[in-house]
Amino acid sequence: MLMKLKGLRLPVNTASMHPNRRLTLLRILAFVFVIGLSVFIFLIRDRADQLAVYGYPGIFLISFLAYATVLLPAPGVAVVSVMGAVFNPLGVGIAAGAGAALGELSGYLAGFSGQAVVERVEIYDRLTAWMKRNGPFTVLLLAALPNPFFDVAGIIAGALRMRFSRFLFWCWVGETIKMIAFAYTGGALARWF
Repeated sequence: MLMKLKGLRLPVNTASMHPNRRLTLLRILAFVFVIGLSVFIFLIRDRADQLAVYGYPGIFLISFLAYATVLLPAPGVAVVSVMGAVFNPLGVGIAAGAGAALGELSGYLAGFSGQAVVERVEIYDRLTAWMKRNGPFTVLLLAALPNPFFDVAGIIAGALRMRFSRFLFWCWVGETIKMIAFAYTGGALARWF
């Protein structure tokens, strides 16, 4: 194909003009999945704590559901703290960390989908720079510390095409550290009162 530019005819690679249809379809499906899952979890958030009666698998599911929402609040850490008083806090932290890490994949998938849902957030540029320089460390740090920015970090990791396994591993490590801390804190507070 030839393209005119101020009287010049230049050859143009038409293959680069059309994105890979399979990748486009995957991005659309990922985006629809994330939105649907987030809305579903937001609607059932009041009943999620009922899963705790199933022990560690229930704690895993609660964490998964709480962290699978993107930019919508859902209970999670509070339930982990309470369960730390009922079950072994280390087991609670491990189960909750695994569920939270898998739940955080919704943010990663939202970023992978290519949908710019947070680009107007002020912290976006700063987190993008950190993620480009120190991707795994940024994921680990933001997953380990309670903060409202991890959804944005997951979206950025997906948008930057951080390797899926790398994101999942460092997210799991960080979330497990955080959940163990909350479970032990909840257990300690329950013993005091």
